[in-house]
Amino acid sequence: MQTRVPLPEDRPWRVLGLMSGTSADGVDVVAIEVAPDGFASGQPFRTLLGHHCAPYPDAVRAQVLAAASNNLDPAGLCILQRRLGNHHARAAYDLCAKLALKPDLAALHGQTVQHHPNQGASLQLADPYVLAEALGCPVVWDLRRRDLALGGQGAPLVPLPECWLHGPGPWLALNLGGIGNLALWDGQRTQAWDTGPGMSLLDLAAQRWLGLPFDPDGAGASGAVDEARLALWLSHPYFAARPPKSTGREVFGAAWLDLEGPDLEALPLPDRLATLAAFTAASVALEARRSQPWPEGLRGLVSGGGACHQRVRSELATRLALPLADDLAFPSGAREAVSWALLGAASALGIPGNLPEVTGAARPVVLGSWVWP
Repeated sequence: MQTRVPLPEDRPWRVLGLMSGTSADGVDVVAIEVAPDGFASGQPFRTLLGHHCAPYPDAVRAQVLAAASNNLDPAGLCILQRRLGNHHARAAYDLCAKLALKPDLAALHGQTVQHHPNQGASLQLADPYVLAEALGCPVVWDLRRRDLALGGQGAPLVPLPECWLHGPGPWLALNLGGIGNLALWDGQRTQAWDTGPGMSLLDLAAQRWLGLPFDPDGAGASGAVDEARLALWLSHPYFAARPPKSTGREVFGAAWLDLEGPDLEALPLPDRLATLAAFTAASVALEARRSQPWPEGLRGLVSGGGACHQRVRSELATRLALPLADDLAFPSGAREAVSWALLGAASALGIPGNLPEVTGAARPVVLGSWVWP
C-alpha cells in the first residue's frame, strides 16, 4: 500500500467526512474506520465511529441562501467562507472530542452556493486551513472541480461510494436532500444523476407560508395535488435533458418559487404544499424511468431528509413503480458524509473518485486538493 499522504500502514484509518448539502441546514460530520487495502475488493468501509449534526445559526443559513440566490456581494461571500470554515471546524472538533479521537485525515465537502456545470464551474464554500488547524490532520477538499476540469458535471460523486457501501446489486438508491439524486447498480454498470428538486422547494415554501425552516414530517402537505400545474412544471427543460446532468438551487430554488409563488397562492395552503411534494416525487419517477428496464430483483432504498416527509413518500409510492425501503444503515443525514470520507481516503491512495459514465468527465481521476496541518 502506497499513499499520497503520510498515513498509518499498520491499522485501519480513522477518517472524518464533512458534508453540507443543498438543503443548507447545517453540517453533518462522521468518523469512520476505513480499511485502505479494502478498496481493491470494493469493501473499504469498516465501521461508523460517530456522527454529529451541527445546524447553522439562522444568520449563517440566511447568508448561504442569499449566496445561492445571487444576493450576496463578493465581500459577503469572502466573509461567509470563513464563517462556514469556523462552523465546520467546530463541528468536527466537537465530534472528535466526544469520541476522544485523533483523526488520520478529513474530507471536506463545503457548502455549495453555486453550481453551473454547463460552464464548468461549481463553488463550495469552506476553509480547509481552519479545519486542519483545529484537527491537526491532513484535509482534502474541493473534490468536485477536478471532474469539472475534465468536462464532467462535478456531480454526482456519491455513486462510487454507494457501490462500496451497498455491495452486490441490483439496487437503486434515492437520496432526497435539497436536490434529489439516484444511483442504480445493475450488477454490471452504474447509472446516476440528479432527478431535480428534493426538499429545496418544500423547505422554502415552509419558510414562506408556515414560518418554519421545514414542514415537520410533511404534515402541512395534506391537500389535493394540482395535476395540471404539476404537468406544467414537469415540462421544465431539465427533465428533457439526458444524463450526465446535475442541478441545484440555481434552478430549483428561491428564484423558481418567487416565479411560481403568486400563482400557487391562489391554492389553499395544504394544496400548495401537496403539489410541491408531488413535484419532487413525480420528477423522481420521471427520471427513474430512464434507467429502465430494471433488472430482476431490484432493491429500492431511500435516504436523506425527504425520506421523513410523509406526503413525498406517499406520492413516491403512487408514482414510482418500485417500492422504496428506508436505508437504515446510517443515521439520518450521515450517509453522504460517510461517502465523502471514503472519497477522501480514496484520494489519499491515488484512487480515482469519479465515474466518467456518470459525470461525463473524459476519464477517471483522483479528486481533491490537500492541506497539511
